[in-house]
Amino acid sequence: MFTKRRHGVALGLLAAGAVLTLAACSNGDPITGSGGGSDDGGSGDSQTIAIGSAGFAESEIIAEIYAQALEANGYTVERTMQIGQRDAYIAALDDGSIDLVPDYTGNLLQFYDAGNEAVTSDEVYSALGDVLPDGYEVLDQAPAEDKDSYNVTKDFADQYGLESLADLIKVDGPLVIGGNPELAERPYGPTGLQEIYGVSPDNIQFEPISDSGGPLTVQALLDGTVDIANIYSTTPAIADNGFVTLEDPENMILPQNVVPLINSDSATDEVAEILNTVSAELTTEDLIELNGRNQGDEKAAPATLATDWLADKGLFQ
Repeated sequence: MFTKRRHGVALGLLAAGAVLTLAACSNGDPITGSGGGSDDGGSGDSQTIAIGSAGFAESEIIAEIYAQALEANGYTVERTMQIGQRDAYIAALDDGSIDLVPDYTGNLLQFYDAGNEAVTSDEVYSALGDVLPDGYEVLDQAPAEDKDSYNVTKDFADQYGLESLADLIKVDGPLVIGGNPELAERPYGPTGLQEIYGVSPDNIQFEPISDSGGPLTVQALLDGTVDIANIYSTTPAIADNGFVTLEDPENMILPQNVVPLINSDSATDEVAEILNTVSAELTTEDLIELNGRNQGDEKAAPATLATDWLADKGLFQ
């Protein structure tokens, strides 16, 4: 079996005989969530799936959506949320602590193949099938995308006439960049700004801030501790504070569609169909709304947000 690209096989099987397959291995409907599963075969309540998330809220919300969708179809789910950054949750996949985690296509591709030349969303997704280690696969990517993005205040943009990353060469003196510590080693980090956009190494200072573009990063940009901040593009604080997201004409930052990364042993046809149904409905606008509801004094918990999202989409009720 072609484990790296098994999602293509699974979709073919579903198109050819989904009704027969589901009838054979489940008493319930994996789309509506009705009924349950039998103890033989690979269906519902005969299988336990361990789901993890990265160390930021959006990842936990998506992981909780996956978890509740699977539970609605009779699966037992073990949760290990807020594991950490990609290095940490990939290690958890490697040692079998988790079976499934939401990820983002472009950064996942660069994690395994930093020099890959894929550019478009479809190219990046296709390339993933060639670089994932044996035993791992990705299911369908969602329309939802959450990219790393470089942001400045409007005042800073106006001062130097900044619209894109290419304009950063106009900044005289030190350019202080804030972001997660691992940004320093990423292809789209300071090195990328130097090699792709010609920013002088002498002008770059990196300020590590360990909150994944969260409140600490936002405040550092607001108070001038940093001049430019790496903030995920679905973060409501970008619009709330009037930050200017600098364009990336050279596509230094790859498309970042949400995708389930799963070990192949857990990726049965039924599991793939359930998670692919979720992915088909998940949009960038959904992520922005979910992230917004997870902030402030009355923030909703990821489990509540997942339940509400599934209900709003009419899935697995």
